[in-house]
Amino acid sequence: MAHHPAIAPSRVAVITGAASGIGLAAAKRFAGLGMKVCLADLAGDALQQSAEEVARVVGRRENVLAVAADVSRREDVENLKNEVYAAFGEVALLMNNAGTEGGGKLLGDPERWRSIIETNLWGVINGVQVFAPAMIGQNTPCAIVNTGSKQGITTPPGDTAYNVSKAGVRVVTEALAHDLRNIPDAQVTAHLLIPGFVYTGFTKARGVTEKPAGAWVPEQVIDFLLPALERGDFYVLCPDNETTRDMDEKRIRWAAEDIVANRPPLSRWHPEYKDAFAKVMEG
Repeated sequence: MAHHPAIAPSRVAVITGAASGIGLAAAKRFAGLGMKVCLADLAGDALQQSAEEVARVVGRRENVLAVAADVSRREDVENLKNEVYAAFGEVALLMNNAGTEGGGKLLGDPERWRSIIETNLWGVINGVQVFAPAMIGQNTPCAIVNTGSKQGITTPPGDTAYNVSKAGVRVVTEALAHDLRNIPDAQVTAHLLIPGFVYTGFTKARGVTEKPAGAWVPEQVIDFLLPALERGDFYVLCPDNETTRDMDEKRIRWAAEDIVANRPPLSRWHPEYKDAFAKVMEG
């Protein structure tokens, strides 16, 4: 299987939120492809245990680095960059994947809002601002993958802070792609990973002890991501076991057309548009 040129033996991948879920699946896959891997996550046993799991994939502990980092803190991300470059000398692939669960209702706890925005959005901004200039300066093929969400596109009601954070990630990543293609000789590409329903630690934290039939496992997300990167896709819109690409496209188009058609905001959930939306989905 061909890969994006950033994904090659002995090159370096940095993944935030790598102690579990999609981040850990990515770390294992990149290590299995011969890359040196840096796992970044909050300090604790989970990070160290995950680093050991990744090291067992390749059988070379020296090719795996674990760095404790709170991505909402600029100084932590700068330290992460310094440690990676000191250990490995470059970064070929940056995956800004760290995130926190939702729960921020519009009129909810402002501290919960702050926590969600600082981790999900500022974590990506910090990663891009700290790493991108150095990666551009390497003059080698590189990639930056930011983990977004479908909720940042269709913005369903009830989880506003999370929606805002992921909508921001989309905007940041689109701007990054635009800037990169306008920098002479830049060899860094940007990509927005948009997972579907995935069985991760967030799902388990809600008391779901077995994988729901409709969910993918994190490894399936990485299986979908790799060929998309090789093709040069910017929007990596993942299906799952209950949502097809066609269903996603209809939902995204409906959300965008709220503005064009001057419908009420979030009309998909408005009782006056319930039947019209159902017909679109059936068609």
